[in-house]
Amino acid sequence: MKTIKPAFLLLVLANCAFSQDNPQTLKLSLQEVISRSRANNKTILASKMEEQATLEEFKDAKASVLPTISSAGSYQRFTKLTLYTEGLSQSQSMPRKPGPDGAELNLSANFNLYAGGRNRSLTLEQQYRSSLSQVQTQETSGNIALQSAAQYLELIRLSAQHKLIADQLKRAATRLKNINALYQNQKVTKSDVLRAEVMLSNAQLAMQQTQNDERIATDRLGVLLDLPPGSRPEATDSLGADSLSLSEISQLQGDAPNSSFAVRKTAEGLKIQQARIKSVRSAYYPSISLFSAYGISYPNTIFVPPVDQAYSIGFVGLKVQYNLSALYHNKHKVSAEEKRLRGLELQKEALADNALQEAESLGIKYLESSQRILTIQKQISQAAQNYRIVSAKYFNQLALLTDLLDADNLYQESLYSLVQAKASRQLLIYRLKYTSGKL
Repeated sequence: MKTIKPAFLLLVLANCAFSQDNPQTLKLSLQEVISRSRANNKTILASKMEEQATLEEFKDAKASVLPTISSAGSYQRFTKLTLYTEGLSQSQSMPRKPGPDGAELNLSANFNLYAGGRNRSLTLEQQYRSSLSQVQTQETSGNIALQSAAQYLELIRLSAQHKLIADQLKRAATRLKNINALYQNQKVTKSDVLRAEVMLSNAQLAMQQTQNDERIATDRLGVLLDLPPGSRPEATDSLGADSLSLSEISQLQGDAPNSSFAVRKTAEGLKIQQARIKSVRSAYYPSISLFSAYGISYPNTIFVPPVDQAYSIGFVGLKVQYNLSALYHNKHKVSAEEKRLRGLELQKEALADNALQEAESLGIKYLESSQRILTIQKQISQAAQNYRIVSAKYFNQLALLTDLLDADNLYQESLYSLVQAKASRQLLIYRLKYTSGKL
């Protein structure tokens, strides 16, 4: 029993060490990956912070219509008063009347009644900036979701490619074993053995490259999802899990000119520019404000001579101001802002055209990918049958090794093409959604 315990402890420690080195695997579907990226990605979180900041600026602009209230207080201690006669040759000093002390405490308020709509225009501008920030956050979120989907699909593609290369390795190893047997019986030359070994080495190298690519794709996806250290994502979906109908493609294409992120951002920019024009035009109008103040002072300097007493006094008034120079200074500013507005309108039209063209192109490519998948599936069946025929001919000394290797490469490339076509078609779905502003 004493000899069993140390061995048991060593086994437990070994298991603990292995579990620490072995990263935690998170099995995730594509939709779970997109949801996690939206919730955890640091770029999206930074964009949301900027969105909250613009919202606070909008609230601050709304609060600017409230009265401006200020208070001030001061205390002074005066020196004796020095009086000069006959230039600076004769002087005498006397205390300041009624005393050397002085103090003030004031409270003032100013309320803007009318300024040509300037405050309302500035508030609307900040409101539209807040809306623009929301669209930018949605665009950032959609972009990260698209990147996450691309990395996830790349991970699935590499996993499928891994399995294909593993099958190719088995075929190459079996083929080399059989060719060696033929060589031992002097039915083939040494060159056939060497070429078979080269094919096996190439398959082994392809397997190593695929494993490295899988690791890189896993790390990139982990960064997009902001996974904790020691965690790695693992794909649970298969290629071709998503699809779009013709009506869904047409709907996304029709929505693209209005709902794409670029067009929506430009639309908010147009609103901002329109509010800015109103703000600039407000200089043509007078401003009217209500102001008042109340204060306590010591000594009483209203009377002459000053009286040794404190006093309080206040007032309320109405102020009207009009900048006459705005009649000739402001017209160029208004003209410049109106030209910028026209430029934004043209930019929006161009972006809408580009979004529609991009969405239509992606729709065409999606349908093309669907047709390509059907064609490749037929090619795989034909390539597999061709490989079996050529393989049988070669081992019956009716075909060359070159024919057998070409048949194997054709079969393997057909399998690769199918995996790539399925991954590309599925990615086109998310690209189309992102282009249409629906991701």
